[in-house]
Amino acid sequence: MQLSFAALASILAASSLVSAVPLQRRGTKMMTSKTRFNAAGAVYFITNEPSENMIIAASINSDGTLSLDRAVSTSGHGAHGITDPLGPDALFSQGAIKASAKGQVLATVNPGSNTVSLFSIDPNTPTNIQPLGDPISSEGEFPMSLAFNSDGSRLCVLNGGTVNGVICYNVDKKTGLSAMSNTLRSLGLNQTTPATGPPGTASHLVFSEDGKQLLASVKGVPPNPGMIAVWDVADDGSLSADFQAVAPPSGGLLPFSMTVVPGKNAVLSTDPGIGFDVFDLSGGNSSSAVAIDGQSATCWSSFSTKTGNFYLTDIGTSIVTEVNIDDNLKASIVKQYPQTNGSSTIDNDIATVNGKDFMYVLAPGTQSVEVLSLDAPGNAQHVQSLQISGPAKASGVTISTNNLQGMTSFIRQ
Repeated sequence: MQLSFAALASILAASSLVSAVPLQRRGTKMMTSKTRFNAAGAVYFITNEPSENMIIAASINSDGTLSLDRAVSTSGHGAHGITDPLGPDALFSQGAIKASAKGQVLATVNPGSNTVSLFSIDPNTPTNIQPLGDPISSEGEFPMSLAFNSDGSRLCVLNGGTVNGVICYNVDKKTGLSAMSNTLRSLGLNQTTPATGPPGTASHLVFSEDGKQLLASVKGVPPNPGMIAVWDVADDGSLSADFQAVAPPSGGLLPFSMTVVPGKNAVLSTDPGIGFDVFDLSGGNSSSAVAIDGQSATCWSSFSTKTGNFYLTDIGTSIVTEVNIDDNLKASIVKQYPQTNGSSTIDNDIATVNGKDFMYVLAPGTQSVEVLSLDAPGNAQHVQSLQISGPAKASGVTISTNNLQGMTSFIRQ
Protein backbone atom coordinates (compact mmCIF):
# COMPACT_ATOMS: atom_id res chain seq x y z
CA MET A 1 0.00 0.00 0.00
CA GLN A 2 1.33 3.44 -0.90
CA LEU A 3 0.57 6.53 1.11
CA SER A 4 0.28 9.98 -0.31
CA PHE A 5 2.64 12.65 1.02
CA ALA A 6 -0.32 14.37 2.69
CA ALA A 7 -1.44 11.17 4.40
CA LEU A 8 2.09 10.39 5.56
CA ALA A 9 2.51 13.91 6.91
CA SER A 10 -0.80 13.57 8.77
CA ILE A 11 0.31 10.30 10.40
CA LEU A 12 3.67 11.73 11.42
CA ALA A 13 2.00 14.81 12.89
CA ALA A 14 -0.39 12.65 14.88
CA SER A 15 2.52 10.52 16.12
CA SER A 16 4.41 13.62 17.22
CA LEU A 17 1.37 14.91 19.07
CA VAL A 18 0.89 11.63 20.91
CA SER A 19 4.54 11.55 21.99
CA ALA A 20 4.32 15.13 23.22
CA VAL A 21 1.33 14.43 25.45
CA PRO A 22 2.49 12.64 28.61
CA LEU A 23 0.88 9.35 29.55
CA GLN A 24 -1.31 9.54 32.62
CA ARG A 25 -0.34 6.65 34.85
CA ARG A 26 -2.49 5.26 37.62
CA GLY A 27 -2.33 7.57 40.61
CA THR A 28 -1.17 10.45 38.40
CA LYS A 29 -3.26 13.41 37.28
CA MET A 30 -1.75 15.55 34.56
CA MET A 31 -2.05 19.31 35.03
CA THR A 32 -0.70 20.19 31.59
CA SER A 33 -1.19 18.95 28.04
CA LYS A 34 2.54 18.93 27.38
CA THR A 35 5.35 18.13 29.82
CA ARG A 36 8.45 20.31 29.39
CA PHE A 37 11.17 17.82 28.54
CA ASN A 38 13.86 20.52 28.45
CA ALA A 39 13.13 21.79 31.97
CA ALA A 40 16.01 22.88 34.18
CA GLY A 41 14.49 21.03 37.13
CA ALA A 42 11.33 20.82 39.20
CA VAL A 43 9.74 21.90 42.46
CA TYR A 44 7.47 19.70 44.55
CA PHE A 45 4.95 20.28 47.34
CA ILE A 46 2.08 18.24 48.81
CA THR A 47 -1.69 18.61 48.96
CA ASN A 48 -1.73 16.93 52.41
CA GLU A 49 -5.44 16.16 52.02
CA PRO A 50 -6.91 13.64 54.51
CA SER A 51 -8.68 11.85 51.65
CA GLU A 52 -5.49 11.42 49.62
CA ASN A 53 -2.07 13.02 49.84
CA MET A 54 -0.63 13.99 46.45
CA ILE A 55 2.67 15.47 45.32
CA ILE A 56 2.28 18.40 42.91
CA ALA A 57 5.25 18.73 40.56
CA ALA A 58 6.04 21.84 38.52
CA SER A 59 8.77 22.21 35.91
CA ILE A 60 11.44 24.85 36.43
CA ASN A 61 11.95 26.67 33.15
CA SER A 62 15.30 27.99 31.93
CA ASP A 63 14.40 31.48 33.19
CA GLY A 64 13.54 30.20 36.69
CA THR A 65 9.77 30.45 36.28
CA LEU A 66 7.48 27.47 36.87
CA SER A 67 4.96 25.46 34.84
CA LEU A 68 2.58 23.08 36.60
CA ASP A 69 2.93 19.52 35.32
CA ARG A 70 1.28 16.78 37.35
CA ALA A 71 0.00 15.50 40.68
CA VAL A 72 1.07 12.06 41.89
CA SER A 73 -0.52 10.04 44.67
CA THR A 74 1.69 9.18 47.64
CA SER A 75 -0.54 6.19 48.50
CA GLY A 76 -1.04 7.86 51.86
CA HIS A 77 -3.17 10.41 53.65
CA GLY A 78 -2.60 13.93 54.91
CA ALA A 79 -3.66 15.44 58.24
CA HIS A 80 -3.98 18.81 59.96
CA GLY A 81 -2.62 19.51 63.41
CA ILE A 82 -4.96 20.57 66.19
CA THR A 83 -5.10 24.34 66.53
CA ASP A 84 -7.72 27.04 66.95
CA PRO A 85 -8.52 28.58 64.58
CA LEU A 86 -7.54 26.24 61.75
CA GLY A 87 -5.29 27.81 59.15
CA PRO A 88 -2.39 27.14 56.77
CA ASP A 89 0.72 25.27 57.93
CA ALA A 90 -1.13 22.09 58.82
CA LEU A 91 2.00 20.31 60.04
CA PHE A 92 3.63 23.15 62.05
CA SER A 93 6.83 22.25 60.21
CA GLN A 94 9.37 22.70 57.42
CA GLY A 95 10.68 19.81 55.31
CA ALA A 96 7.51 17.74 54.81
CA ILE A 97 8.83 16.85 51.35
CA LYS A 98 12.50 16.66 50.37
CA ALA A 99 14.46 15.94 47.19
CA SER A 100 18.03 14.68 46.94
CA ALA A 101 19.83 15.83 43.80
CA LYS A 102 22.68 13.37 44.24
CA GLY A 103 20.38 10.49 45.07
CA GLN A 104 17.81 11.45 42.40
CA VAL A 105 15.08 10.59 44.87
CA LEU A 106 12.15 12.39 46.48
CA ALA A 107 10.49 11.59 49.83
CA THR A 108 7.36 12.86 51.53
CA VAL A 109 5.53 12.33 54.79
CA ASN A 110 1.96 11.04 55.00
CA PRO A 111 0.93 12.44 58.40
CA GLY A 112 -2.55 10.89 58.31
CA SER A 113 -1.13 7.43 57.60
CA ASN A 114 2.02 7.59 59.76
CA THR A 115 4.06 6.60 56.72
CA VAL A 116 6.82 7.89 54.43
CA SER A 117 6.75 7.54 50.63
CA LEU A 118 9.82 7.43 48.38
CA PHE A 119 10.00 8.20 44.64
CA SER A 120 12.65 8.13 41.95
CA ILE A 121 13.23 11.34 39.98
CA ASP A 122 13.83 11.06 36.25
CA PRO A 123 16.88 13.34 35.83
CA ASN A 124 15.90 14.11 32.23
CA THR A 125 12.26 14.91 33.07
CA PRO A 126 12.27 15.78 36.79
CA THR A 127 8.48 16.04 37.10
CA ASN A 128 8.36 12.35 36.17
CA ILE A 129 8.49 10.70 39.60
CA GLN A 130 7.88 7.00 40.20
CA PRO A 131 7.22 5.21 43.53
CA LEU A 132 10.03 3.13 44.96
CA GLY A 133 8.46 0.35 47.00
CA ASP A 134 5.43 0.85 49.20
CA PRO A 135 5.05 3.58 51.83
CA ILE A 136 6.88 2.56 54.99
CA SER A 137 5.91 3.10 58.62
CA SER A 138 7.38 6.19 60.23
CA GLU A 139 7.56 4.16 63.48
CA GLY A 140 5.77 7.02 65.19
CA GLU A 141 2.78 9.28 64.74
CA PHE A 142 2.17 12.44 62.72
CA PRO A 143 5.39 12.47 60.63
CA MET A 144 6.13 16.08 59.71
CA SER A 145 9.70 16.61 58.47
CA LEU A 146 12.38 14.74 56.52
CA ALA A 147 16.14 15.00 55.96
CA PHE A 148 18.40 13.25 53.44
CA ASN A 149 22.11 12.87 54.12
CA SER A 150 24.49 14.49 51.63
CA ASP A 151 24.50 11.71 49.02
CA GLY A 152 20.86 10.66 49.41
CA SER A 153 21.72 7.18 50.67
CA ARG A 154 19.99 7.72 54.02
CA LEU A 155 16.72 9.40 54.99
CA CYS A 156 15.50 10.37 58.46
CA VAL A 157 11.98 11.34 59.55
CA LEU A 158 10.71 13.42 62.46
CA ASN A 159 7.46 12.31 64.12
CA GLY A 160 5.54 14.92 66.10
CA GLY A 161 2.47 13.13 67.49
CA THR A 162 1.86 11.17 70.69
CA VAL A 163 4.66 8.81 69.65
CA ASN A 164 7.34 11.33 68.70
CA GLY A 165 11.01 11.24 67.81
CA VAL A 166 13.12 10.19 64.82
CA ILE A 167 14.07 7.14 62.79
CA CYS A 168 16.33 6.71 59.76
CA TYR A 169 16.21 4.49 56.67
CA ASN A 170 18.54 3.13 54.07
CA VAL A 171 17.55 4.31 50.59
CA ASP A 172 17.51 1.65 47.86
CA LYS A 173 16.70 2.96 44.38
CA LYS A 174 15.09 -0.37 43.45
CA THR A 175 13.25 -1.50 46.56
CA GLY A 176 12.72 1.74 48.48
CA LEU A 177 13.22 2.39 52.19
CA SER A 178 14.32 0.02 54.95
CA ALA A 179 14.61 1.02 58.61
CA MET A 180 18.13 1.26 60.02
CA SER A 181 18.99 -0.31 63.35
CA ASN A 182 19.87 1.95 66.27
CA THR A 183 18.16 5.01 64.80
CA LEU A 184 14.73 4.94 66.46
CA ARG A 185 14.98 7.66 69.10
CA SER A 186 12.37 9.41 71.24
CA LEU A 187 11.98 13.13 71.88
CA GLY A 188 9.73 12.52 74.88
CA LEU A 189 7.32 15.35 74.05
CA ASN A 190 3.91 15.49 75.73
CA GLN A 191 1.88 15.59 72.53
CA THR A 192 -1.28 14.34 70.82
CA THR A 193 -2.03 12.77 67.44
CA PRO A 194 -2.47 14.87 65.36
CA ALA A 195 -0.08 17.22 67.14
CA THR A 196 -1.53 20.16 69.08
CA GLY A 197 0.20 23.46 68.45
CA PRO A 198 1.97 25.34 67.10
CA PRO A 199 3.58 25.87 70.57
CA GLY A 200 5.11 22.71 71.99
CA THR A 201 5.42 20.92 68.66
CA ALA A 202 8.40 19.53 66.79
CA SER A 203 9.31 21.54 63.69
CA HIS A 204 12.18 20.57 61.44
CA LEU A 205 14.85 17.91 60.89
CA VAL A 206 18.26 18.56 59.30
CA PHE A 207 21.73 17.05 59.16
CA SER A 208 24.69 19.19 60.18
CA GLU A 209 26.91 20.32 57.32
CA ASP A 210 29.44 17.54 57.99
CA GLY A 211 26.70 14.93 58.42
CA LYS A 212 27.94 13.96 61.87
CA GLN A 213 24.90 15.25 63.74
CA LEU A 214 21.12 15.08 63.28
CA LEU A 215 19.17 18.09 64.57
CA ALA A 216 15.47 18.38 65.43
CA SER A 217 13.91 21.69 66.44
CA VAL A 218 11.15 21.88 69.03
CA LYS A 219 9.08 24.97 69.79
CA GLY A 220 8.61 26.10 73.36
CA VAL A 221 5.36 26.65 75.25
CA PRO A 222 5.53 30.26 76.45
CA PRO A 223 7.05 31.30 78.73
CA ASN A 224 9.21 28.17 78.51
CA PRO A 225 11.63 28.16 75.56
CA GLY A 226 12.01 25.30 73.10
CA MET A 227 15.20 23.54 72.03
CA ILE A 228 17.22 21.93 69.32
CA ALA A 229 17.74 18.21 69.98
CA VAL A 230 21.12 17.02 68.68
CA TRP A 231 22.01 13.36 68.09
CA ASP A 232 25.51 12.26 67.10
CA VAL A 233 25.62 10.21 63.89
CA ALA A 234 28.09 7.31 63.77
CA ASP A 235 29.88 6.18 60.59
CA ASP A 236 27.32 3.40 60.14
CA GLY A 237 24.44 5.90 60.40
CA SER A 238 23.34 4.88 63.88
CA LEU A 239 22.36 7.63 66.33
CA SER A 240 23.55 8.29 69.85
CA ALA A 241 21.24 6.81 72.47
CA ASP A 242 20.33 10.23 73.86
CA PHE A 243 20.17 13.71 72.40
CA GLN A 244 21.79 16.88 73.65
CA ALA A 245 19.20 19.59 74.25
CA VAL A 246 20.45 23.01 73.09
CA ALA A 247 18.39 25.89 74.46
CA PRO A 248 17.75 29.03 72.40
CA PRO A 249 19.83 32.13 73.12
CA SER A 250 18.38 34.71 75.49
CA GLY A 251 15.16 36.06 73.98
CA GLY A 252 14.59 32.99 71.80
CA LEU A 253 11.44 31.00 72.38
CA LEU A 254 10.05 28.98 69.47
CA PRO A 255 12.77 27.41 67.28
CA PHE A 256 11.09 26.49 64.00
CA SER A 257 13.07 26.01 60.77
CA MET A 258 16.81 25.38 60.74
CA THR A 259 19.12 26.41 57.89
CA VAL A 260 22.80 25.52 58.13
CA VAL A 261 25.25 28.43 58.15
CA PRO A 262 27.87 27.30 55.59
CA GLY A 263 31.37 26.80 56.93
CA LYS A 264 30.25 27.23 60.53
CA ASN A 265 28.97 24.79 63.10
CA ALA A 266 25.83 26.87 63.39
CA VAL A 267 22.24 27.18 62.17
CA LEU A 268 19.81 30.00 61.60
CA SER A 269 16.50 29.07 63.19
CA THR A 270 13.36 31.05 62.50
CA ASP A 271 11.51 31.94 65.70
CA PRO A 272 7.91 33.18 65.45
CA GLY A 273 8.22 34.47 69.01
CA ILE A 274 10.78 37.13 68.02
CA GLY A 275 12.09 36.76 64.45
CA PHE A 276 15.01 34.37 64.28
CA ASP A 277 17.79 32.81 66.36
CA VAL A 278 21.39 32.01 65.51
CA PHE A 279 22.55 28.84 67.26
CA ASP A 280 26.32 28.55 67.68
CA LEU A 281 26.76 24.79 68.04
CA SER A 282 30.55 24.92 68.26
CA GLY A 283 30.53 25.56 71.99
CA GLY A 284 31.27 29.24 71.48
CA ASN A 285 29.26 32.19 72.73
CA SER A 286 28.09 33.66 69.42
CA SER A 287 24.44 32.61 69.64
CA SER A 288 21.87 35.38 69.43
CA ALA A 289 18.15 36.09 69.13
CA VAL A 290 17.26 38.77 66.59
CA ALA A 291 13.98 40.66 66.50
CA ILE A 292 12.19 41.36 63.24
CA ASP A 293 10.11 44.47 63.87
CA GLY A 294 6.45 43.99 63.00
CA GLN A 295 6.80 40.26 62.38
CA SER A 296 3.85 37.97 63.04
CA ALA A 297 5.10 34.40 62.62
CA THR A 298 8.46 34.01 60.88
CA CYS A 299 8.75 30.24 60.49
CA TRP A 300 10.55 29.12 57.29
CA SER A 301 14.01 29.75 55.85
CA SER A 302 16.43 28.94 53.03
CA PHE A 303 19.97 29.95 52.00
CA SER A 304 21.15 31.40 48.69
CA THR A 305 24.62 30.35 47.59
CA LYS A 306 24.69 33.16 45.04
CA THR A 307 23.88 36.08 47.37
CA GLY A 308 25.32 34.47 50.51
CA ASN A 309 22.18 35.43 52.44
CA PHE A 310 19.22 33.75 54.13
CA TYR A 311 15.58 34.30 53.19
CA LEU A 312 12.80 33.93 55.77
CA THR A 313 9.03 33.83 55.27
CA ASP A 314 6.29 35.05 57.61
CA ILE A 315 2.85 33.45 57.36
CA GLY A 316 1.11 36.37 59.07
CA THR A 317 2.59 39.36 57.26
CA SER A 318 3.39 37.58 53.96
CA ILE A 319 6.81 39.24 53.98
CA VAL A 320 10.13 37.73 52.86
CA THR A 321 13.03 38.91 55.05
CA GLU A 322 16.61 38.76 53.77
CA VAL A 323 19.25 38.17 56.47
CA ASN A 324 23.04 38.25 56.43
CA ILE A 325 25.23 36.36 58.90
CA ASP A 326 28.90 37.36 58.96
CA ASP A 327 31.96 35.28 59.79
CA ASN A 328 31.51 36.04 63.50
CA LEU A 329 27.88 34.83 63.37
CA LYS A 330 26.59 38.37 63.78
CA ALA A 331 23.23 38.63 62.02
CA SER A 332 21.63 41.64 60.39
CA ILE A 333 18.49 42.25 58.37
CA VAL A 334 19.34 43.26 54.80
CA LYS A 335 15.94 43.98 53.28
CA GLN A 336 12.29 42.94 53.33
CA TYR A 337 10.07 42.07 50.38
CA PRO A 338 6.29 42.26 50.93
CA GLN A 339 4.27 39.70 49.00
CA THR A 340 0.52 39.73 48.32
CA ASN A 341 -1.48 40.52 51.46
CA GLY A 342 -3.13 37.40 52.82
CA SER A 343 -1.02 35.03 50.71
CA SER A 344 0.24 33.32 53.90
CA THR A 345 3.78 32.65 52.71
CA ILE A 346 5.05 29.41 54.27
CA ASP A 347 7.48 26.71 53.02
CA ASN A 348 10.21 27.85 50.65
CA ASP A 349 13.28 26.61 48.82
CA ILE A 350 16.04 28.19 46.72
CA ALA A 351 17.51 26.71 43.53
CA THR A 352 20.27 27.79 41.16
CA VAL A 353 19.05 27.98 37.56
CA ASN A 354 21.56 28.88 34.84
CA GLY A 355 23.84 30.64 37.32
CA LYS A 356 21.12 32.60 39.13
CA ASP A 357 19.25 31.80 42.35
CA PHE A 358 15.47 31.71 42.50
CA MET A 359 13.29 31.44 45.59
CA TYR A 360 10.10 29.36 45.45
CA VAL A 361 7.53 30.18 48.14
CA LEU A 362 4.33 28.24 48.79
CA ALA A 363 1.51 30.73 49.39
CA PRO A 364 -1.62 28.78 50.40
CA GLY A 365 -3.60 31.94 51.14
CA THR A 366 -3.69 32.65 47.41
CA GLN A 367 -3.19 29.00 46.43
CA SER A 368 -0.08 29.93 44.49
CA VAL A 369 3.69 29.57 44.34
CA GLU A 370 5.53 32.89 44.40
CA VAL A 371 8.82 33.06 42.49
CA LEU A 372 11.53 35.60 43.36
CA SER A 373 14.72 36.18 41.40
CA LEU A 374 17.61 36.75 43.82
CA ASP A 375 19.64 39.05 41.58
CA ALA A 376 22.13 40.25 44.21
CA PRO A 377 22.31 40.87 47.97
CA GLY A 378 19.49 43.26 48.81
CA ASN A 379 17.94 42.84 45.38
CA ALA A 380 15.20 40.25 45.09
CA GLN A 381 12.62 40.67 42.34
CA HIS A 382 9.19 39.04 42.17
CA VAL A 383 8.92 37.37 38.76
CA GLN A 384 5.89 35.05 38.90
CA SER A 385 2.77 34.01 40.77
CA LEU A 386 2.02 30.44 39.70
CA GLN A 387 -1.67 29.78 40.29
CA ILE A 388 -2.51 26.30 41.56
CA SER A 389 -6.27 26.34 42.12
CA GLY A 390 -7.53 26.54 38.52
CA PRO A 391 -5.34 23.78 37.07
CA ALA A 392 -5.94 21.63 40.17
CA LYS A 393 -9.71 21.89 39.76
CA ALA A 394 -9.50 21.20 36.03
CA SER A 395 -7.45 18.05 36.59
CA GLY A 396 -9.50 16.76 39.54
CA VAL A 397 -6.84 17.39 42.19
CA THR A 398 -8.24 18.35 45.59
CA ILE A 399 -6.41 21.20 47.31
CA SER A 400 -7.29 23.47 50.22
CA THR A 401 -5.70 26.54 51.73
CA ASN A 402 -5.34 24.95 55.15
CA ASN A 403 -3.63 21.76 53.99
CA LEU A 404 -1.08 22.68 51.31
CA GLN A 405 2.43 22.13 52.67
CA GLY A 406 6.11 21.74 51.82
CA MET A 407 8.47 22.98 49.12
CA THR A 408 11.58 21.33 47.71
CA SER A 409 13.49 21.61 44.45
CA PHE A 410 15.55 19.42 42.13
CA ILE A 411 17.93 20.77 39.49
CA ARG A 412 19.27 18.66 36.62
CA GLN A 413 22.99 18.03 37.06
